[in-house]
Amino acid sequence: MNEQAFKPVEALSPEEAKAEIDRLTDLILAYDRAYYTEAQPLVSDAEYDALKRRLIALEAAFPQFVRPDTPTRRIGAPPAPAFRKVRHRVPMFTLDNAFSEEEVREFVARIGRFLGIDAQGLEFNSEPKIDGLSLSLRYEDRRLVEAATRGDGYEGEDVTRNAMTIRDIPHRLPEGAPALFEVRGEVYMRQDDFQRLNAEQEARGEKTFANPRNAAAGSLRQLDPAVTARRPLRFFVWGWGEYSELPGETQWEVIHAIGDWGFPVNPRIRLCRSLDELLAHYRELEEERANLGYDIDGVVYKVNRLDLQERLGMREGRAPRWAIAHKFPAEKAFTVLEDIVIQVGRTGALVPVAKLRPVTVGGVVVSSASLHNEDYIAGRDSAGNPIRGGRDIRIGDTVIVYRAGDVIPQILDVVIEKRPPDAKPFEFPDHCPVCGSPAVRLPGESVRRCTGGLKCPAQVVERLKHFVSRAAMDIEGLGPKQIEDFHARGLVREPADIFTLEERQQRGEIDLYRRDAKGRPTNAKSVENLFRAIRARRRVPLDRFIFALGIRHVGAVMARKR
Repeated sequence: MNEQAFKPVEALSPEEAKAEIDRLTDLILAYDRAYYTEAQPLVSDAEYDALKRRLIALEAAFPQFVRPDTPTRRIGAPPAPAFRKVRHRVPMFTLDNAFSEEEVREFVARIGRFLGIDAQGLEFNSEPKIDGLSLSLRYEDRRLVEAATRGDGYEGEDVTRNAMTIRDIPHRLPEGAPALFEVRGEVYMRQDDFQRLNAEQEARGEKTFANPRNAAAGSLRQLDPAVTARRPLRFFVWGWGEYSELPGETQWEVIHAIGDWGFPVNPRIRLCRSLDELLAHYRELEEERANLGYDIDGVVYKVNRLDLQERLGMREGRAPRWAIAHKFPAEKAFTVLEDIVIQVGRTGALVPVAKLRPVTVGGVVVSSASLHNEDYIAGRDSAGNPIRGGRDIRIGDTVIVYRAGDVIPQILDVVIEKRPPDAKPFEFPDHCPVCGSPAVRLPGESVRRCTGGLKCPAQVVERLKHFVSRAAMDIEGLGPKQIEDFHARGLVREPADIFTLEERQQRGEIDLYRRDAKGRPTNAKSVENLFRAIRARRRVPLDRFIFALGIRHVGAVMARKR
């Protein structure tokens, strides 16, 4: 939701304000349940943050309409009913967010005003904000006796047995550690582990995860600890809860003491002694995030001295005054362009695709992006003239990836300053990489096309995918992967073959029930459902059929003009 679409708060009548407060409260509570309890976020972080900022502004202007269940004064969502509830002895509070350098400057200045000192000389811990699931680990007599999720900040879920399967989490603390101590941190999944897990899930025909954060949350909150044990979960410490004594007088000292007990401490945590150092660390991590191997969505700044943290206390009983999360922009990220591959479309277009070092952009792991055409990559046209919007993109470059909503990720720009000496310009092929036919570029066009036509296997497969797609014949259960599988096995060579699958199965010419192309058993029910879906699409409106044929220059609108 665009913040610009909101009516200014001061222009609202009391009736309008109450209605909007009620609507936003219900909406954000629903989003909280989906994110924290079900590990299924419904909106991007940027949209969620915009809604919450709007609700905070409304409640400040119209406090008489603040609801008792307002999400602005709670941390997450109630624990899931499948787990025993655990009451946090020290609440797991949330953090306020900053979205600009100016907001960070105000955060530091506000601390100075509250303490009555010059905050420019204060020390801060600056650490990556891990995009995972918060966990509190309680040790009594130096033994791990309880592990609980954040939940709503006051009450979480008992996931002790599951947490004990995570290798980064010690079951016992060493001699010399306090008798009672609650270690707090973030359970997360590395991007390469996430990719492997999704591949395994897909191979078993099971549900895949949208991003590493969802995978980590879903893995920790399994009813069967054996499932959690098989998942590649990791842990970074960032704080503590209840304790019998503290092993230090500063944030830095305590965190590193906890690290000495055997807990992983993020190696990119930094002690900053000025506002400029904080902002420099933020910019550094923003550029490095693609190379970390795990997802971060910002940087957390914490006043280093614990006595000052105590004096600063909490704001409205919800968030500490001594810490803030400086969030990254949701739709952009830095990563490395590892390769450029050519895909052949249904009309023969040679489409360049960037293969990227995986990075999370707007809550989605991105490993490839559109590069438009050969001029866009080269930064010049076929005559050698510079073109507007061209990028001179080379393999090995650090690039800025942009993604908005469901738009295909794109390369927004190249960071020339980070170009390595061995970065290679890309030579666009003049022959089809699939069938070897000449690829020609007609005058006035920006696209090079394979001349192989239906002799090109890539064009055949892409035309089949288009034929069964939702906007065309809309055959449910026959998606891109099934088309690739059926074509590779020789079951479907042209659209008409789709409508003879059931007949050939009955005659014993093919066996869809036995194995797929990878040797995996095929679910009998899914085959029957596919046959039923094909039968249902034997008769479709003429315009759908014309569009499904994939005739060049004949789109859905043209197909209806008959």
